[in-house]
Amino acid sequence: MPRESVLISTMVELADNLVDHFDVIDVLTMLSDRAVEVVEVDAAGVMLASPDGELQFVAASSESMTVLELFQLQADEGPCIDCYRSGQAIANEALSEPDDHWPRFTPLAISKGFTSVHCLPMRLRGRTIGALNLFRRLPGRLSSEDVVAAQGLADVATIAILQHRTVLDAQTLNGQLSSALNSRIIIEQAKGRISQATRCDMDQAFDKLRSYARNHNLRLTDVATSVVDGALVADVLTQRPPVRR
Repeated sequence: MPRESVLISTMVELADNLVDHFDVIDVLTMLSDRAVEVVEVDAAGVMLASPDGELQFVAASSESMTVLELFQLQADEGPCIDCYRSGQAIANEALSEPDDHWPRFTPLAISKGFTSVHCLPMRLRGRTIGALNLFRRLPGRLSSEDVVAAQGLADVATIAILQHRTVLDAQTLNGQLSSALNSRIIIEQAKGRISQATRCDMDQAFDKLRSYARNHNLRLTDVATSVVDGALVADVLTQRPPVRR
């Protein structure tokens, strides 16, 4: 699908989320997936700040990306941390050892097969609420068009989240953000169960979970909860939805 079509489709889906049921996990999972589709990168992840300003991992396009995002938080070091704190984009940052800037993060990223990193702030009117992290495996730089397209996706998601927050009072907002972080835990648990039950790796398990949610027009968190609760057997995730006539 052409880049312009993907961008338009993403904006429509975000608008649908605002009108229908807004789920932070679904919105940011879609952001990471679409970033990989639209830009010449191999993996994407998103971090979002809690109301007290603490950065939290929320979504990623792959298991390798999940590991790198969580490591950044644990080590308090990495492109996403720097991008969020400064509010400035990091583009075409080559990964090589030794690295005095990210001495612990860079070796791990290289071990996952990545050669460069790019990080874009989720920022609106001087307020930064998170960051979109992008990784490439092949050498080479992102074009200016790629950077603009990725920043556009991040901006649309940022507007959607901030617009949603304006209609919530502080108590409801805190509850939703806490729920999003809890949902992340449930998704990881569901991935583990699917991986064990179907003898696949964690990336494949996440693909099964995500595909089932999309094919059946369900929220990712709801499907994950059903798997964890035992209401949905992992093997069922490979079944296609019935054809409507």
